[in-house]
This record gives sequence, structure tokens and C-alpha cells, in this order.
Amino acid sequence: MHESDFYIDYRVHISDINYGGHVANSAVLNFFQDARIAYLKHLGDFSEMDIGGCGLIQPEAHVKYKAEMFHNDTLKIRVRVSEIKRSSFELCYSIERDGEITAEGSTPLVCFDYERKKPCRLPPGFRTALEGALQMATSKKG
Repeated sequence: MHESDFYIDYRVHISDINYGGHVANSAVLNFFQDARIAYLKHLGDFSEMDIGGCGLIQPEAHVKYKAEMFHNDTLKIRVRVSEIKRSSFELCYSIERDGEITAEGSTPLVCFDYERKKPCRLPPGFRTALEGALQMATSKKG
């Protein structure tokens, strides 16, 4: 994953640990959610339930575990937009500990009208914010 300028710091809590003594699979998805919530706010004070007239729904999640994480580890959770479509977009994540990637993943997110219970198009203001973030990430790549 291309390094993103946006990240949150996270210290692993005991509640994130499973019976194997390392971070649980489900906790990693929670880490992604925490980073996503902060990223949406960073883009323009958006939230998962309000991106300018509609909310978001996550139809799936992808995670690749690369190294164990343990109680009290200090993690850096990066997030960036990687793709934008008419009614959806994708966010990519990486989790680092001391510069080592411990997990990577992605979540497609669909714009969803919760009142009508159906997908809808990306609101114009939100689309503009996403496109700006994607352009910035793309320009830093090359």
C-alpha cells in the first residue's frame, strides 16, 4: 500500500487481545473503523451516517495479516481513498508498529439512503473531498 499522510495512533487495549495472546481478527476491523471515522472527519467533518445527505454501508472487508500485534503495542493506522465510483468508493488501510506493516486491508463503502433503504449516488461535496484526497495521494506516488 502506498504510504498515506493521514493516520491515527492507537495503543492496543487488553480488550483487543484474543485467547492466543495477540490482537483478535475482529479488533483489526475495529481499528480500520476508528481510522475511517477520523478520516471522514478530516475530509470535511463527514461521518459514516452523514456524508452530505446520506450515509455509508460497508458490504465487505478485506484484511491481510502480516505480523502479530500485542497488548500495549503502539500502532499507526493509515487510511487513504483508492477508488471512486458513482455510488461507492474504496478505502485502503495499513497498520504499522515501529515501521513494520502488521496488517493491510480495504473496505468498499456504498452511499446509502437509510430512509429509503437503498443505495444512492455520492453527494457532490463528498465526491469533491474524495477526489481531492485521491489526487493528492496519486501525486505523491509519482
